[in-house]
Amino acid sequence: MPAIFFKSVPFAKEDVTLALESGVDGVITDAAHVQSVAGLALCDVRDDTSMPTLTLAGKEDEEQAAARARAGENIVLRRGWEIIPVENLLAQPDVAPRLALEAGSGAEARLAAGILERGAPTIVILPEALPDLKGIVAELKLSQGALALSAATVQEVRPVGLGHRVCVDTLSLLRRGQGMLVGNSSAFTFLVHAETEHNEYVAARPFRINAGGVHSYVIRPGDRTSYAGELAPGDETLIVGADGQTSLVTVGRIKTEVRPMLYIRAEADAEGGSGGVFLQNAETIRLVRADGTPVSVVDLRPGDRILCRLDEAGRHFGMRIRENIQES
Repeated sequence: MPAIFFKSVPFAKEDVTLALESGVDGVITDAAHVQSVAGLALCDVRDDTSMPTLTLAGKEDEEQAAARARAGENIVLRRGWEIIPVENLLAQPDVAPRLALEAGSGAEARLAAGILERGAPTIVILPEALPDLKGIVAELKLSQGALALSAATVQEVRPVGLGHRVCVDTLSLLRRGQGMLVGNSSAFTFLVHAETEHNEYVAARPFRINAGGVHSYVIRPGDRTSYAGELAPGDETLIVGADGQTSLVTVGRIKTEVRPMLYIRAEADAEGGSGGVFLQNAETIRLVRADGTPVSVVDLRPGDRILCRLDEAGRHFGMRIRENIQES
């Protein structure tokens, strides 16, 4: 995920205010306004002389940028850069971390974020892209691409007594079809729906996912997992839609309480394999049907088809490892 800076040289207070409200990581401005910008929000504010701008017009410019980055300078490549020389620079481990690319539109920002599949570590948004800035930040900072979800058939639904379950309250309002991937195994997780649905007894809480047992795996950004009971306020977690599209949200609160629980086991329709999950036995807890609609766990029956994610087992402290592991 790139760091996103907004460049305001010459300084324009209204532009900087809008950029900060859009969620940029930092602002580049002239030395005379660094302190005043730093007083507007807690973010990284830099004097433009600390991030010199270079034009890539030929091989000599590319070599100069590489040499200056190796010497410890943070280099910004002026708008108009071309992909091949940027690839050459990003491919050098001692150069890439100090490289930033200017972007004057959403299309240029997306291009900068996708070069060599990992993108530039820093993208500097110019004032001409200000009308698109909120969308740029949302796309580059929140979107995590798509995950492949599979249909699975429910094999078993049964009460299992009391257990500690975890509610994850986020700083974001979620939509119908969205939730978190949770399961007994990192190789087989269930799309647990956010509490977006109303009923006659309980108001909707579209910021909440009742993520089940404290021991459950939760799929996190960056191909990582955590146990549900390990999540804490301020952590980033992954929201997944029924279409597989993902986004980042920040955890605002964790509620761990003893509640009656259900064990749900399902088997993948096409790819094979099966998995289980422990969820609270309550009407407000929902999985997602294969057609993308939420279904309460109390209405779930063997033979129902729900959305799951299949993966390879094998995690150590949340990181993927190559090991023969079986979980159930």
